[in-house]
Amino acid sequence: MALLFLVMLVTAAGNTAMQSVMPSVGTALGVADVWISIAYTWSALLWVIFAPIWARRSDRRGRKAMMAIGLTGFIASFALCGLVLMFGLAAAIPAAATLILFAAARSLYGGFGSAAPPAVQAYVASRTPRTERTKAMALIASSFGLGTVIGPALAPLLIFPATGLVGPFFAFAAVGVAVLVALRLRLPNDAPSFAARGNVVAVPFSANSNPAVGRGDEDEDEDERDGIGGGEAGGESGGEAIEAAAIPDLSWRDRRLRPWVIAGLLGGHAQAATLGIIGFFILDRLGLRDDPAAGTGPIGLILMCGAIATLLAQWGLIPMLKLGPRASTLWGMALAIIGVLGFSVAQDLHAIALGFAVASLGFGLYRPGFTAGASLAVTRQEQGQIGGIVASINGAAYVVAPAAGVWLYGHHQWIGFAAICLLCAAVFVLGYRSLDADAVLEGRATDDS
Repeated sequence: MALLFLVMLVTAAGNTAMQSVMPSVGTALGVADVWISIAYTWSALLWVIFAPIWARRSDRRGRKAMMAIGLTGFIASFALCGLVLMFGLAAAIPAAATLILFAAARSLYGGFGSAAPPAVQAYVASRTPRTERTKAMALIASSFGLGTVIGPALAPLLIFPATGLVGPFFAFAAVGVAVLVALRLRLPNDAPSFAARGNVVAVPFSANSNPAVGRGDEDEDEDERDGIGGGEAGGESGGEAIEAAAIPDLSWRDRRLRPWVIAGLLGGHAQAATLGIIGFFILDRLGLRDDPAAGTGPIGLILMCGAIATLLAQWGLIPMLKLGPRASTLWGMALAIIGVLGFSVAQDLHAIALGFAVASLGFGLYRPGFTAGASLAVTRQEQGQIGGIVASINGAAYVVAPAAGVWLYGHHQWIGFAAICLLCAAVFVLGYRSLDADAVLEGRATDDS
């Protein structure tokens, strides 16, 4: 479990550390902010395409092999990105060529790094008894969230004189090598004798990126007793025959799903745009464009505050207040609007951090609400399909929204922030009018079980 924990931790921490330094790198290169966003969000498209493919291959090739492929993609991508940016910052290659080569190196992570998270989850699901599985999967999920806090916290400390702003790239590549060696030497080989697919993790740029779709522990256990879901118990009770039964394809246009799909797309784009803008906004508002190296500390601090607020919402407020999907979605969007407006008018580091934390708290409430609502809107037999739909929605937001948000922000700061608030407001209005009430969703789940 320690090795599996580290695989998820390193990839999440590395990517959020990258977010901390890329606005400063772009400023030092002298290129427009939108091109930086386009360069590193290109891998998001590859992640959306390849993650489901790797998830399916893990049953045939083995989960350990897929983890190794994912870590190798992460290491190669970060090492090459660091080298390209180091030469670009030293003016050895032009800025335009630097961004093109950076995007090409980053694509290794989107294409191959996406193999690791689903394989980790499937490995745990296939090797733990049902009584311990919930605890084990929660531990793996926590590693991803913890990584989003650690990455921004460590990024400013990894800027060394010899490497400059690209130090975090080399540091996390080195840590990835250590984890890969330990994985190869210490993790037992797995023989995929029964199906156990992990959820496809959306692009790991925030603590909200793990789109775990579930109906609750009771539903998972009952699925396994019925032979549905491909876990260990399912393999022993004739699950393959039940899985082979014809289940109608679940369409995105299904009337049960339509409001949740629209809410997921609009809210996801609002969150992705916020994450795309925040680093450049901090440089502008704190007057650090002339000294981009000094911006990594404040950016890392604010991203860390946002990640902590997100985890507080998901691990604390939702279970403590027993918020249902609709309530969580509506409250989340309301808080996101307040937070975005708050940090958009802030003039110092403390106020920006507070506003961004409130916005992140809102998105932290919204994301699980949307995920759970979509899951509860369909039957137990359709959970595998809804998992794929939710993962696609979560990942799709990071393909266009960060660059689009930065482009709008580049025209005028208030245009970018207004677009985000309008998206959140649209989700709130849609949710208030169209999303099923929590009592209805819970009753439907009870009837289905």
